[in-house]
Amino acid sequence: MPGENLTRDEARERAALLSVDGYDVALDLRSAVGDGDGEPRAFRSVTTIRFRCSEPGASSFADLVAPSVTSVTLNGRDLDPGEVFDGYRIALEDLAAENELTVDAQCAYSRTGEGLHRFVDPEDGEVYLYTQYEPADARRVFANFEQPDLKAPYRFEVQAPEGWTVWGNGAGELVDGVWRFAETEPISTYITCVVAGPYHYVTDTYSRTFQDGTKLEIPLGALCRKGLAPYFDADDVFLVTKQGLDFFHDHFDYPYPFGKYDQAFVPEYNLGAMENPGLVTFREEYIFRGKVTQASYEARANVILHEMAHMWFGDLVTMVWWDDLWLKESFADFMGTFANVGATRFTDAWITFANRRKAWAYRADQLPSTHPITADIRDLQDAKLNFDGITYAKGASVLKQLVAYVGQDAFLEGARRYFKRNAYGNTRLGDLLSVLAETSGRDMTTWARSWLQTAGVNSLTPQVLLDTEGGRIAELAVVQDAPESHPELRPHRVAVGLYRRMPEGALERYARVETDVEGARTVVAELAGAEAPELVLVNDDDLTYCKIRFDETSLATLREHLGALTDPLARALCWSALWNLTRDALLPARDFVDLVLRFAGRESDIGVLQMLHAWANSALAHYASPAWRATGEQLLAEGALRELRAAEPGSEHQLAWARFFATAASAEAELALLKGLLDGTETVEGLEVDQELRWAFLEPLAAHGVADESILAAELARDDTASGKRHQVRCLAARPSAAVKAQAWAQVVESDALSNALVEATIAGFDQPSQRELTAPYAQLYFAAIERVWRERSIQIGMDVVRGLFPSFQDRPETLEAADAWLESHADAAPALRRLVLEARDDLARSLRAQACDTAAAGA
Repeated sequence: MPGENLTRDEARERAALLSVDGYDVALDLRSAVGDGDGEPRAFRSVTTIRFRCSEPGASSFADLVAPSVTSVTLNGRDLDPGEVFDGYRIALEDLAAENELTVDAQCAYSRTGEGLHRFVDPEDGEVYLYTQYEPADARRVFANFEQPDLKAPYRFEVQAPEGWTVWGNGAGELVDGVWRFAETEPISTYITCVVAGPYHYVTDTYSRTFQDGTKLEIPLGALCRKGLAPYFDADDVFLVTKQGLDFFHDHFDYPYPFGKYDQAFVPEYNLGAMENPGLVTFREEYIFRGKVTQASYEARANVILHEMAHMWFGDLVTMVWWDDLWLKESFADFMGTFANVGATRFTDAWITFANRRKAWAYRADQLPSTHPITADIRDLQDAKLNFDGITYAKGASVLKQLVAYVGQDAFLEGARRYFKRNAYGNTRLGDLLSVLAETSGRDMTTWARSWLQTAGVNSLTPQVLLDTEGGRIAELAVVQDAPESHPELRPHRVAVGLYRRMPEGALERYARVETDVEGARTVVAELAGAEAPELVLVNDDDLTYCKIRFDETSLATLREHLGALTDPLARALCWSALWNLTRDALLPARDFVDLVLRFAGRESDIGVLQMLHAWANSALAHYASPAWRATGEQLLAEGALRELRAAEPGSEHQLAWARFFATAASAEAELALLKGLLDGTETVEGLEVDQELRWAFLEPLAAHGVADESILAAELARDDTASGKRHQVRCLAARPSAAVKAQAWAQVVESDALSNALVEATIAGFDQPSQRELTAPYAQLYFAAIERVWRERSIQIGMDVVRGLFPSFQDRPETLEAADAWLESHADAAPALRRLVLEARDDLARSLRAQACDTAAAGA
């Protein structure tokens, strides 16, 4: 990445010097259409910034990443762009107390999803634009002071091709050929937004009357590409939106502050979504072209509510610097599930949180790059990498623990005071802790130090001593452990559940106690005398953030009776704990696969089932002994096919098993069945093979050499859309050919011609677990190329390449040694790049430890 970084120290110094009164931004996007004359496309951006300086005569800088600058005017003085602009900063010298800066620049359209992204729809040739800035890409679109604590109001105006519609943060109207937008409230640069093009647009209205009789009316809008309009279920998007607005108004006591509420589903989007006030952007994959399970709808609702929570946590009140990114992301992640359960039809969303979201946190918190929730963010590259499982999912888990610790009422009252005291301002950790201390009456300092300012995950294990007759508990204790690298033992508010089998065979809870776990060992006195349990669940109801461990009796019970556990949340927690045991090389991978094969077919929660499918695939690909892989592949494929045929026809469970079978299929008969399902010579009662499922079947056929280029071309002709193109590119790269791999590598590593979405698709197809020998030569090429890629490409593409092409399937000590050698010889490489390599190296080391555990099990 060229010299585009901004350090925390630079931002702090600039914030002490400057305060911004307002922006006027004029964009001319008419160049988005037409031939382009063979030159890189650019658009005109004219920005006027009004700002004050606390030390007249001082110097500072504005941010701009642009191919060229036509003119710079500061306080009426014309400055020479060649002297003051270096490609990413504009030097500002001899500032006055009050200043006006005007910058006229030619800015570049993006193909990486950073800045102003330009997408050409292959289906109809239409052009679509949208912006994406976080953490610091607004400077690719207009000159600014790119840091979150220099908030200001914005007025945008946009010239666009004829027939287009343009959306912004505020309400807009077309006046004399120019789209003019209402001035925003004071907001940070990274949440300004422009969306433009011939989008399909649907509208609705939300209204609410408050207790004092005042009425709030919010215009709602939802938009997507015209090609996706037939699949766009805007009614459901609006339903969840209205439910969320009701919920947050009920709990936050602060009316939605940003006027309208548009939600744009946009192509080639790098993220899940972005909380731009008044104009939230989402990846268009949340519009479902084929049949999906309820887990997909629940996930979309969660994202809608997550982004809505940001209107208060993040947009209204914003962190000073990215150190306190958690102040918005942890809260939004928690609130997304909290509102999903409290306001929508997805009342079991905490099960998904426990099973799926926390798995992301557990993985991130055991990497060598783990960090406290309140992180040390030195610069923008650090910030980009900290949109991770710690900041989101661990932070949300810790907030769930906080609610158990202080009580829901005190927590929400703290939020209400936080909004009112800090509206349109910037905050740090202490600002939140102070209001929570007020509302809860608790000293938050110790809690914050343990949970927010230290890294690592604790393990909680039950110790059960029975009386001499063996029929009752003499003592039950919870033992807390911490890794040597992060030895903090934390206070945990937990529920301990005791389970036993009922006469009819169901495994059910018969006793539950809430207690505070402190230190290395905590005796749960209330459970003394209880009947002896077959299963002890030490984080029942998922109140805290920890890895659950089992005593020998409990683990033996789960091995035989996991499917008999009737409570879906308890079952999800047990599955998660078993997966952590597998990742930690304490449970052989073949044993985990066996549990999935025996009990997943009885799993009622579709989201948990789909997570089990993903974990089973990972267990086989990364954690199983290489000598057992072929056996495991056969067992998984046979088991998946058996469950597919047994599932209720037309059910979402049938669909989930069909997709899982496709990922597991490798034998000739299995591939022949997939091919038959595609051409109609085979059927499974009730299974509709729609276009999305066709591509899911085609990838394994391509990876195993059954579907060649002509078959994939014919499928693209059948589905000649942007989605179809991404699927085809992934399948093409999956083919088992040295020439195919060489071409895919060159397209991603040696060229920047592909868009971000096609880079992602190519990488996804390139590395197949069944093609370890074929891709082995690329391990050495990877380590030779990554520093150059990081230097030359945008940070998003750099992250995609470094993460996606790490030779994780070359799981042998030599690859680990190569990673260590690279790290040792590149001590001065960009810290963000080193972090990515270190994380991938750690995943590989974990794989080797788990494989050794699985190999030992074979000889036991």
